Amino acid sequence: MESATRGVGPQIGRRLQREQTFEGALRGLRDIRGALLAADTKEDLLARDLGEQIRRALSSVALNIGEGSGNEGGTRIARYSTAAGSNAEVRAALRVAVAWGYVSGTQVEAGEQLLDRIAALLYRLGARR
Repeated sequence: MESATRGVGPQIGRRLQREQTFEGALRGLRDIRGALLAADTKEDLLARDLGEQIRRALSSVALNIGEGSGNEGGTRIARYSTAAGSNAEVRAALRVAVAWGYVSGTQVEAGEQLLDRIAALLYRLGARR
């Protein structure tokens, strides 16, 4: 994603990074959705609760990135840091879902890779978690 920002001014480059991070978060929502649906079909109440927690945390990632993109200075960094914390929560919850056997590691692999990229982009945008 860095190549997309090469050769443009710093203001435009940062805006492109913010847009790519937000779009990546939305892709994460879609990619992980299938694994969540698999967990929700389990009879186990814990699987449904964990799926709901993952949904809330993924929504928080996207919403805080969106909110941060419309702010400046410390407020922007605070929103990106909150998004990074929610991103880490999703990654941990996916590992818990695999450990409980609600989903397989292969079902969440693509989503985890995307979450890693989002975490790196948030860090470059100033998030500190």
